Amino acid sequence: QVQFAESGGGLVQPGGSLTLSCIASGINARFYEMAWYRQAPGSQREFVARITSTLLEERTDYTDSVKGRFTISRNNVNDTVYLHMNSLKPEDTAVYYCNRFPGRGDWGKGTLVTVSS
Repeated sequence: QVQFAESGGGLVQPGGSLTLSCIASGINARFYEMAWYRQAPGSQREFVARITSTLLEERTDYTDSVKGRFTISRNNVNDTVYLHMNSLKPEDTAVYYCNRFPGRGDWGKGTLVTVSS
C-alpha cells in the first residue's frame, strides 16, 4: 500500500519560511515524478510544485503564484521530497500534501501551514 507522510507545517508570520518534508512508503519515490499540492479552506486541492524522477535529468515546475518563493528538492539517500517555502504570504495558508505527479491513489493526512501575524 502506497502511503505518504508529510511534516514540517506550522504557524509562521508573513514573510517567514518553512520547509516541508515528505516520505513515501510502498514505493521507491526516486523512480517517480513527485509533487506537492495544497488545499486551502473552502477550495479544491491544487498543484504547487513538481520534480522529475531520478531516472531523468532533474527538472522542476511550479504554479505561478509560488515561483521565485518555493523550491522543491529531493534527497535520494533517504528518499525524501522537500518543499522549501520562503516569503510566505497569508494566501499560502493551506494543508500541504505530497504525491506522485499527477496525483493518484491514496493521499496522506497532509501538513497544515498557517501564515498569519
